[in-house]
Amino acid sequence: MGTNGSTMLKPVRQGLPPLDPAAVSSAASCALPARYEAVREARRFARDTLVQWDVGERFDDICLVVSELVTNALRHALPAEYGCAHEHTASVRLHLMRWAERLVCAVRDPSHETPVPRDSDDFSAESGRGLFLVDSFADAWGWHPLAGSLEGKVVWAMFRLDTAA
Repeated sequence: MGTNGSTMLKPVRQGLPPLDPAAVSSAASCALPARYEAVREARRFARDTLVQWDVGERFDDICLVVSELVTNALRHALPAEYGCAHEHTASVRLHLMRWAERLVCAVRDPSHETPVPRDSDDFSAESGRGLFLVDSFADAWGWHPLAGSLEGKVVWAMFRLDTAA
């Protein structure tokens, strides 16, 4: 993971780092409706899950990143025709997976658009900073298109966990 400095925020089109799926100690996922209140639902789901998993000092970092990834998926990845008429349709899905020393947060959405951090000199701007926050708080992040018959992509963030109790 030797990226740092200015190269860090180029969108990383890569699958997850090599983590053995058989070694997952815990996994949870939640379907989110195509409406902005889903961000609150995602935060609540993440908090409840992380409390059970005891992720220590990374708790707040992970909750923040979940919030940003879900917000991005709802804001940028859903077609304009979604909204009230389709709010029962779960088009975004949040996955949390824990290994002994790693936790991955992955958000699936129906868009094929590359997630791109928006350059903004206006630090009071409300949008455009999400991926900068993800980059700052996660140990690694990236995205990859879904395979097979599934439409869209997955944007993921990985966190190292301090397991020395």
